[in-house]
Amino acid sequence: MKNNLSNIILIGAVAALLLFGLSAYIVDQRQTAIVLQLGEMVEVKTEPGLYFKMPLVQNVRYFDSRILTMDSVEPERFITAEKKNVMVDSFVKWRIADVKQYYISVGGDEMRAETRLMQTVNASMREEFGKRTIHEVVSGERERIMEVLREKADFDARKIGVQVLDVRLKRVDFPLEISDSVYRRMDAERKRVANELRATGNAESEKIRADADRQREVILANAYRDAQKIKGEGDAKASALYAAAFGRNSEFYSFYRSLEAYKQSFKNKSDVMVIDPSSNFFKYLKGSGKAGK
Repeated sequence: MKNNLSNIILIGAVAALLLFGLSAYIVDQRQTAIVLQLGEMVEVKTEPGLYFKMPLVQNVRYFDSRILTMDSVEPERFITAEKKNVMVDSFVKWRIADVKQYYISVGGDEMRAETRLMQTVNASMREEFGKRTIHEVVSGERERIMEVLREKADFDARKIGVQVLDVRLKRVDFPLEISDSVYRRMDAERKRVANELRATGNAESEKIRADADRQREVILANAYRDAQKIKGEGDAKASALYAAAFGRNSEFYSFYRSLEAYKQSFKNKSDVMVIDPSSNFFKYLKGSGKAGK
């Protein structure tokens, strides 16, 4: 009797656990959930936590509530206002804003939602690129284009319960068939600008060099003038001193000048002079010899 009671309790416990496992479900903070009963939506859970459902009758579908990225597989071709083709690589940031509407509109299928978004974004791009030139598309109004694309895509995406947070143009480039010619023109233009800059630099350098040479000649001329002036003043002072010395004692002046002449003439041992011994050049040498005797 006791064994039968234990078996019944054990079976009951197992059944309770099975019932709990079939009826309980957990919603993660990164998810939202929809409770379906025989294919019909009966409840939406947006807050994380532990919930319960009717086992076997109801089932739960989970959807990612985080921000998702839809990246273009290959660049798309668009035409600008100048009838020029450009290749555009872009991506879209989106998330599920209304999970109920999302389930009703696309059946909760992420691929269907992204297809709808891509169609909307591409249509908006064709419209916006067709209004603008290549320069405006590449740099001039790029930020404005992305903002307009986001607004239009978000307006349409709300109809399927999706919020578009951002649309970004990663790269805008020319098609391969015209890239080479464009790059060649750009290269030629850069070379032309570089040559103009070099020519301007050479002209400026010649101008600076000519001005420096002119200043150098002026400085040298002024220095030579000042040097000659100083030299003339020094010669005048020397002449005045010589004249004053001669005026005081002419004989001593003559003797001093002769000594200076002897000093300069016999400075080197190898010097040779051919001169008449009786000339006045040896006047004081002769006098010194007699005085010595």
